Amino acid sequence: MRAPAVDAAEARAGLTALLASDPGRLRRRSISLGAPVGDADDVAQDIASRAWQSVPGVRSAAPGSLCAWLDAVARSVVIDSARRCHRTPLHDDIDTVAIEAPQRVEDEVAAKEQLCEVRAAIARLPRSLREPLLLRVEHELSAAEIAERLGITVLAVRQRLARARHLLSA
Repeated sequence: MRAPAVDAAEARAGLTALLASDPGRLRRRSISLGAPVGDADDVAQDIASRAWQSVPGVRSAAPGSLCAWLDAVARSVVIDSARRCHRTPLHDDIDTVAIEAPQRVEDEVAAKEQLCEVRAAIARLPRSLREPLLLRVEHELSAAEIAERLGITVLAVRQRLARARHLLSA
Protein backbone atom coordinates (compact mmCIF):
# COMPACT_ATOMS: atom_id res chain seq x y z
CA MET A 1 0.00 0.00 0.00
CA ARG A 2 1.37 3.40 -0.97
CA ALA A 3 1.77 6.16 1.55
CA PRO A 4 -0.55 9.13 1.07
CA ALA A 5 0.80 12.13 -0.79
CA VAL A 6 2.31 14.88 1.33
CA ASP A 7 1.10 18.47 1.40
CA ALA A 8 1.95 20.10 -1.96
CA ALA A 9 3.24 23.26 -0.28
CA GLU A 10 5.62 21.22 1.87
CA ALA A 11 6.83 19.25 -1.15
CA ARG A 12 7.30 22.43 -3.22
CA ALA A 13 9.31 23.98 -0.38
CA GLY A 14 11.50 20.85 -0.26
CA LEU A 15 11.93 20.87 -4.05
CA THR A 16 12.81 24.57 -4.03
CA ALA A 17 15.40 23.99 -1.29
CA LEU A 18 16.85 20.99 -3.15
CA LEU A 19 17.26 22.93 -6.39
CA ALA A 20 18.52 26.08 -4.66
CA SER A 21 21.23 24.09 -2.86
CA ASP A 22 22.71 22.98 -6.19
CA PRO A 23 21.60 25.11 -9.16
CA GLY A 24 23.50 23.03 -11.76
CA ARG A 25 22.07 19.72 -10.55
CA LEU A 26 19.42 19.26 -13.24
CA ARG A 27 21.75 20.28 -16.06
CA ARG A 28 24.40 17.79 -14.96
CA ARG A 29 21.79 15.08 -14.46
CA SER A 30 20.32 15.64 -17.92
CA ILE A 31 23.79 15.30 -19.47
CA SER A 32 24.54 12.15 -17.44
CA LEU A 33 21.29 10.66 -18.74
CA GLY A 34 22.33 11.25 -22.34
CA ALA A 35 20.92 14.67 -23.24
CA PRO A 36 23.21 16.49 -25.67
CA VAL A 37 25.31 19.12 -23.89
CA GLY A 38 23.90 21.83 -26.16
CA ASP A 39 20.36 20.91 -25.10
CA ALA A 40 21.14 20.36 -21.42
CA ASP A 41 19.84 23.75 -20.22
CA ASP A 42 16.54 23.30 -22.04
CA VAL A 43 16.15 19.74 -20.78
CA ALA A 44 16.98 20.88 -17.22
CA GLN A 45 14.28 23.52 -17.46
CA ASP A 46 11.80 20.89 -18.72
CA ILE A 47 12.73 18.69 -15.76
CA ALA A 48 12.13 21.53 -13.31
CA SER A 49 8.82 22.41 -14.95
CA ARG A 50 7.54 18.83 -14.95
CA ALA A 51 8.71 18.32 -11.38
CA TRP A 52 6.93 21.49 -10.25
CA GLN A 53 3.71 20.37 -11.96
CA SER A 54 3.99 16.84 -10.52
CA VAL A 55 4.73 17.90 -6.94
CA PRO A 56 1.20 17.08 -5.69
CA GLY A 57 1.92 13.39 -6.30
CA VAL A 58 5.08 13.28 -4.16
CA ARG A 59 4.84 10.68 -1.39
CA SER A 60 7.50 12.17 0.90
CA ALA A 61 9.09 15.60 1.30
CA ALA A 62 12.24 14.13 2.86
CA PRO A 63 15.35 15.30 0.96
CA GLY A 64 16.39 11.75 -0.01
CA SER A 65 12.95 10.85 -1.28
CA LEU A 66 12.64 14.11 -3.19
CA CYS A 67 16.05 13.52 -4.76
CA ALA A 68 15.08 10.02 -5.91
CA TRP A 69 11.73 11.30 -7.18
CA LEU A 70 13.46 14.16 -9.06
CA ASP A 71 15.83 11.65 -10.69
CA ALA A 72 12.83 9.64 -11.90
CA VAL A 73 11.29 12.81 -13.34
CA ALA A 74 14.63 13.63 -15.00
CA ARG A 75 14.84 10.19 -16.62
CA SER A 76 11.33 10.54 -17.95
CA VAL A 77 11.97 14.01 -19.39
CA VAL A 78 15.25 12.98 -21.04
CA ILE A 79 13.58 9.95 -22.63
CA ASP A 80 10.69 12.08 -23.87
CA SER A 81 13.15 14.66 -25.22
CA ALA A 82 15.09 11.97 -27.09
CA ARG A 83 11.86 10.65 -28.62
CA ARG A 84 10.92 14.13 -29.83
CA CYS A 85 14.32 14.71 -31.33
CA HIS A 86 14.17 14.18 -35.07
CA ARG A 87 17.86 14.17 -35.79
CA THR A 88 19.00 12.15 -38.72
CA PRO A 89 21.08 9.32 -37.34
CA LEU A 90 24.47 8.62 -38.76
CA HIS A 91 24.62 5.39 -40.67
CA ASP A 92 24.34 2.53 -38.22
CA ASP A 93 24.33 -0.03 -40.96
CA ILE A 94 27.03 0.16 -43.59
CA ASP A 95 24.69 -1.58 -46.05
CA THR A 96 22.38 1.44 -46.09
CA VAL A 97 25.10 3.66 -47.51
CA ALA A 98 24.80 3.90 -51.26
CA ILE A 99 28.19 3.70 -52.92
CA GLU A 100 28.40 4.01 -56.65
CA ALA A 101 30.79 1.80 -58.50
CA PRO A 102 33.82 3.79 -59.61
CA GLN A 103 33.90 4.59 -63.30
CA ARG A 104 37.64 5.12 -63.50
CA VAL A 105 40.65 3.33 -62.02
CA GLU A 106 41.66 6.52 -60.18
CA ASP A 107 38.24 6.64 -58.52
CA GLU A 108 38.55 3.01 -57.44
CA VAL A 109 41.98 3.67 -55.95
CA ALA A 110 40.64 6.73 -54.12
CA ALA A 111 37.71 4.69 -52.77
CA LYS A 112 40.08 1.98 -51.49
CA GLU A 113 42.31 4.59 -49.87
CA GLN A 114 39.29 6.14 -48.18
CA LEU A 115 38.21 2.71 -46.92
CA CYS A 116 41.70 2.16 -45.49
CA GLU A 117 41.54 5.54 -43.77
CA VAL A 118 38.16 4.68 -42.23
CA ARG A 119 39.46 1.33 -41.00
CA ALA A 120 42.52 3.03 -39.51
CA ALA A 121 40.34 5.66 -37.81
CA ILE A 122 38.17 2.93 -36.30
CA ALA A 123 41.29 1.09 -35.11
CA ARG A 124 42.48 4.30 -33.37
CA LEU A 125 39.28 4.58 -31.36
CA PRO A 126 39.56 3.60 -27.70
CA ARG A 127 38.46 0.01 -27.18
CA SER A 128 35.43 1.14 -25.13
CA LEU A 129 34.13 3.02 -28.20
CA ARG A 130 35.39 0.69 -30.92
CA GLU A 131 33.72 -2.47 -29.57
CA PRO A 132 30.14 -1.15 -29.51
CA LEU A 133 30.60 0.47 -32.93
CA LEU A 134 31.84 -2.74 -34.53
CA LEU A 135 29.11 -4.80 -32.87
CA ARG A 136 26.54 -2.39 -34.26
CA VAL A 137 27.92 -2.04 -37.78
CA GLU A 138 29.50 -5.42 -38.49
CA HIS A 139 27.23 -7.70 -36.48
CA GLU A 140 24.07 -5.58 -36.75
CA LEU A 141 23.31 -5.95 -33.04
CA SER A 142 20.76 -3.73 -31.32
CA ALA A 143 21.74 -1.43 -28.46
CA ALA A 144 20.16 -3.87 -26.00
CA GLU A 145 22.13 -6.81 -27.45
CA ILE A 146 25.36 -4.83 -27.34
CA ALA A 147 24.66 -3.79 -23.74
CA GLU A 148 24.09 -7.40 -22.74
CA ARG A 149 27.22 -8.60 -24.53
CA LEU A 150 29.46 -5.88 -23.03
CA GLY A 151 27.83 -5.85 -19.60
CA ILE A 152 26.88 -2.18 -19.75
CA THR A 153 23.60 -0.26 -19.89
CA VAL A 154 21.73 0.54 -23.09
CA LEU A 155 22.25 4.23 -22.35
CA ALA A 156 26.01 3.66 -22.11
CA VAL A 157 25.93 1.86 -25.47
CA ARG A 158 24.12 4.77 -27.10
CA GLN A 159 26.52 7.27 -25.58
CA ARG A 160 29.56 5.29 -26.73
CA LEU A 161 28.16 4.94 -30.25
CA ALA A 162 27.53 8.68 -30.40
CA ARG A 163 31.05 9.43 -29.14
CA ALA A 164 32.60 7.01 -31.64
CA ARG A 165 30.65 8.56 -34.52
CA HIS A 166 31.62 12.03 -33.38
CA LEU A 167 35.31 11.12 -33.24
CA LEU A 168 35.14 9.49 -36.66
CA SER A 169 33.43 12.50 -38.21
CA ALA A 170 35.97 14.96 -36.77
